Amino acid sequence: MNVKVLERMDQELFRAAEALTLEGWGREVTYSRKVFIPLTHLCRDVCHYCTFAKAPRSIASPFLTIDECVEIARQGHAAGCKEALFTLGDQPELRYPVAQRWLHERGYGSTLDYLAAAAEAVFEQTGLLPHLNPGVMGEADIARLRTVSVSMGLMLETSSDRLSQKGGPHFGSPDKVPARRLDTLRAAGKLRVPVTTGLLVGIGETRDERLQSLRDLRDVQEEYGHIQEIIIQNFRAKPGTRMAEADEPSLAEHVWTIAQARLMFGPAMSIQAPPNLRAGELPSLIRAGVNDWGGVSPVTPDHVNPEAPWPHLDSLA
Repeated sequence: MNVKVLERMDQELFRAAEALTLEGWGREVTYSRKVFIPLTHLCRDVCHYCTFAKAPRSIASPFLTIDECVEIARQGHAAGCKEALFTLGDQPELRYPVAQRWLHERGYGSTLDYLAAAAEAVFEQTGLLPHLNPGVMGEADIARLRTVSVSMGLMLETSSDRLSQKGGPHFGSPDKVPARRLDTLRAAGKLRVPVTTGLLVGIGETRDERLQSLRDLRDVQEEYGHIQEIIIQNFRAKPGTRMAEADEPSLAEHVWTIAQARLMFGPAMSIQAPPNLRAGELPSLIRAGVNDWGGVSPVTPDHVNPEAPWPHLDSLA
């Protein structure tokens, strides 16, 4: 198939995606003012593109204290934020004895136990609504955390098992096995917990694998109806990681995937792309199907992508 035919097909794709977005959301693009609370930077996974996860020797403490979490939330409340997004690594106590000791010395059996206490304190003392990103969980943990949060998030990233094999970006990361992540999303659906999920574009997957990942998420949504937003996030190569020299996905690949998500999930689904990862290119994301920028903080950085500052809220508006 020649280049002109492909370009024509892509333009038709974008027109269809834009029409669906206008049908479902009109001309308004939303965002949420929130603070990001990095409860712990420790993680038992070793994703080859991540700079959020740290080794114990490189951080002052395995976890933020609850007082520190509440203070961050208070700053957010003063700046007009409505939501507190808790970010953390997956079950670090299963890898690091120092994390296990820290928790047990304070009377907590697991990171998820501690997360529940921190989220409850933030809500009770500041009124900010907790949104939790705890990683892979079973039904019992989800049920417990449901009582102290308004929603949860778990990126599928990809449903390709190939990327978990040796040499892949998820090799050595048990919580990135696609089946485990899909099981967590289904468990949240059984308990009627609103969740945000999505794809990480450009970590070595093919277009066909991206489409399959979207189909897998659509299957979950059709069964339970609890997915409130699909994030299509572009991979960014970060210094100090094994994928520091990897090619980042082009804007064309990113918007193609956004448009496919819009067509697959229809006009009613909220489709998000982080605005700080495509500075200067936001109109293209909107045309492809984005209607929401997700959480943008006037107080805290994006702890997962600290090299990419948030756009100024006035400029974004």
